[in-house]
Amino acid sequence: MAIIQCVILHSNKSTQHFMQAQDLFTSELLAQAINYNDYMQLSEQLVAEGRTSGPNQSAPYVHYTKLNQQRMKRLNKTVEVPAALQELLQAKVKNWTWWVLTEPWCGDAAQCVPVIEKLALAVSGIQTLYILRDEHLTVMDAYLTNGGRAIPKLICLDENGAEVFTWGPRPAVIQDVMNRLKAEGVTEISEIVEAIQKAYNEDKQQGIYHEFEALLQQL
Repeated sequence: MAIIQCVILHSNKSTQHFMQAQDLFTSELLAQAINYNDYMQLSEQLVAEGRTSGPNQSAPYVHYTKLNQQRMKRLNKTVEVPAALQELLQAKVKNWTWWVLTEPWCGDAAQCVPVIEKLALAVSGIQTLYILRDEHLTVMDAYLTNGGRAIPKLICLDENGAEVFTWGPRPAVIQDVMNRLKAEGVTEISEIVEAIQKAYNEDKQQGIYHEFEALLQQL
């Protein structure tokens, strides 16, 4: 369920990309952002307290928050950025800030956010800042995906605060699985979650790597 609920449909598309990045990513927002270590600590605290982030405190969300913490810890230890991608990052990065909209209960975030952080750590010149989607809906609604508040969402800004690129909420290879399940009429949540988890495990971060490579080559 957490994977499915990473996308909340939102019908008002008028704000998407109409606001300038400088109007959204303000000094006030910077004061509220946290780094990755703090994000991990927040997740651990939520699990210890038997709750999750955001307004939905249902048992499934609390359960997935615990599972996601375990996944993030595993990925923190196992993810290794390919040398070629690291070299490409080094060639392109120029004092970037990566703002990441996320939530600890989101299954896609658990799979992708640790990889995003490892990409940022692979080179000098990238600062990562994490903000919770449900606490910053004005920012989220400027970066909708097909009208939905889909996370994780990465917004890369340059040293002048201008948008360089965005990425998210999931690699296309994972989205293809979601599309196939929908086309087949699969509605059982447990079956969907299992299929998506299997897809992430089989992909081994290659989808994210390929997409970031393509983004960087276009710059």
